[in-house]
Amino acid sequence: MLFTSVFKSVARWLFLLGIVGVAEWGAASPPSFQERGKSVARPAVVLDDQELQWIASHPRVVVTALEYPLYQFKDEHGQWTGLNSDLLKRISDMTGLQFVYQESFSTDQMLAHLESGSADLSTTLAMNDERKAFLDFSHAFGGAGWVFVGQAGAPPVQSLEDLAKRVLVLPTRHALEAMIRRNYPSIELRSVKTYAEARAWVESGEAYATIESEIGAQLIPSGRLQIGAVVPGKWDADYLVVRKGQPQLLSILNKALEALPAHELRNLRLKWFGGATTPQAPGFWQRFDSWICWGMLVLSLFGLLSLLWNRRLAVVVRQRVEAQRSLRDQLAFQHALMDAMPDPMFVRDLQGRLIMCNKSYEDALSTRFDRMQGRQLIEVDVMPRQTAELLHSEFLAQLSTRRTRFFERQLLFKEGVRDIYQWTVPFYTADGQLRGLLGGWADIARRTRQT
Repeated sequence: MLFTSVFKSVARWLFLLGIVGVAEWGAASPPSFQERGKSVARPAVVLDDQELQWIASHPRVVVTALEYPLYQFKDEHGQWTGLNSDLLKRISDMTGLQFVYQESFSTDQMLAHLESGSADLSTTLAMNDERKAFLDFSHAFGGAGWVFVGQAGAPPVQSLEDLAKRVLVLPTRHALEAMIRRNYPSIELRSVKTYAEARAWVESGEAYATIESEIGAQLIPSGRLQIGAVVPGKWDADYLVVRKGQPQLLSILNKALEALPAHELRNLRLKWFGGATTPQAPGFWQRFDSWICWGMLVLSLFGLLSLLWNRRLAVVVRQRVEAQRSLRDQLAFQHALMDAMPDPMFVRDLQGRLIMCNKSYEDALSTRFDRMQGRQLIEVDVMPRQTAELLHSEFLAQLSTRRTRFFERQLLFKEGVRDIYQWTVPFYTADGQLRGLLGGWADIARRTRQT
């Protein structure tokens, strides 16, 4: 109500101005915006009988996916997104292939999934001789160069020769690893699991440099790292990579890439990597319309979030009240159940302090619970000193062994010696954590008289 009363008049003016602004903005918008609502023609892919049969017999294609920003990564909802994920969605629409993701956490693990046959496809692997032995590569659909990444303040690395007798750190089974070991033996090569670990080595000074894709390196935040030169003569082309033995899948992917219009692939890359065109400067009214639209959007989002937040708070409060009521009911039932027991019963924690007892326990020791709550037997004067010390030491010993005890014994109370049947049982939380002891006793002589 407070939100509505404060912003009601402002919202009306923004709404009226927004209508005018949207109308002018729509009239002045470029064709790309006007055509947004039109359906985009999806090119058909002509598949032969063997390829159609392969799709029918392989309803799911498992994609081993390693998070690689802009190319393939998880959004805030845990869904895979990025350039390569968008490309697979288009191929799925064109061919009927269904792609499911299997997350990997390193290049080595991704290659292992393909080698073992637990995955069929990868979208972020570069080509080298080792991989060509057990993988097939589709037509290239883009690419970027490899660049050196070094420590900020140090001379930028210009070539592999600059790394002679220096430590170069790379993720295990990096696309350039075999070539560097073969052609540059003077480089001290170290292997780690991920690009993040490699960057951490460079930041800490344990390594002089690492090598990353030019696209990924552009996302490195400024600070303790700097991007050097492009690795000469090495190009990181973008492929769809399938394990060998699946010629139909490779053929389907190649046909889909060939059928995908060049402008659509270009738009996908522009969407994730940004464009090079310079837009015309908008006029005053266009900027004003934009401000109005953004103002209405922010105001609407604020109102919606306020409404959702209030509803959420109401649900949380109601759930908490219901949980507290249920807990009170359970505690009341437990107390009533214990008080209904004719024999003394008690509950003690891991230090032997009293948590709960029944009326019979209070009567047997001629005291009240509020005098004993949170205290050990040796801290209250309800039993002879030697009896209290004996029972307390037995409680602590039993907690260390976690064994149950059921036995008859004679025990000295203030009224004298009694023959009792004593029992104590360790109790645990739902996840198996020891919480204390549940125990009690029965007067054998009284039971004998009752029988």
